[in-house]
Amino acid sequence: MASYIDDLRLAHLLADNADSITESRFKAQDLKVESKPDHTAVTDADRAVEEALRKLLATSRPRDAVLGEELPDTGYGPRQWIIDPIDGTANYVRGVPVWATLIGLMIDGVVRVGVVSAPLLGRRWWAAEGDGAFAGKSILKAERIHTSAVRKVSDAFVSYSSLGGWITSGRGQGFVDLLRDAHRTRGFGDFWSYMLVAEGVVDAAAEPELSLWDKAALDVIVREAGGRFTDLDGNDGSYGPGAIGSNGPLHDELVERLALVQETYEETTGIIMPLPDR
Repeated sequence: MASYIDDLRLAHLLADNADSITESRFKAQDLKVESKPDHTAVTDADRAVEEALRKLLATSRPRDAVLGEELPDTGYGPRQWIIDPIDGTANYVRGVPVWATLIGLMIDGVVRVGVVSAPLLGRRWWAAEGDGAFAGKSILKAERIHTSAVRKVSDAFVSYSSLGGWITSGRGQGFVDLLRDAHRTRGFGDFWSYMLVAEGVVDAAAEPELSLWDKAALDVIVREAGGRFTDLDGNDGSYGPGAIGSNGPLHDELVERLALVQETYEETTGIIMPLPDR
């Protein structure tokens, strides 16, 4: 089996550089915030992080391609670094300390290395394919992490992000039923939901709308912790619609419950109604 330890070390170095930028700009009085065409926020810190990481990669891995959220793709080939400079920009802008830099390395279409760094939580998570998943303040202060052994939704702790996207995706009723039937639910949101799955604190997490840079680093960490990471249709990997991350035993039931159905949202009543057969 191939070793990705050198790539993992580089990913940690990239995360260190990202942390120095994001921490220095967090709650800055002169933080510049703009609205992108999709109406999501972007700050000067987002762009500064991605620019800094791309410069480091250009020196350290000049032959590798780079895909990031804020800047155009560069390079081509089987090795591609995937960067979300600040996952949770909305939190970052509002002064909520739950945000992270996500760094993934995809090789031949599969994410092999992932680092998630949340400096204001004092926590970092990482994994290299075949070597397990870890969490801690640094490599020297880390512990191996594992997903839970819960096997029933009725016993499960489920995390999620927003509600609106589930309704518009055509999976709203299944999502509502899942939350109703689960033992416990909380909206931790973004990267944190999946890292709690990897740690075995939460048993499952799901989101209806995500991009590749939102998912790549999470994918390998959840898998190496013993869980599964798929799109909403149950296809393994970081592509496809949305994401489900679970401890493994719950996964097939989660995919079944969140299957796409035709439905419409009744604005006046707030009730999700199946569309009539035609």
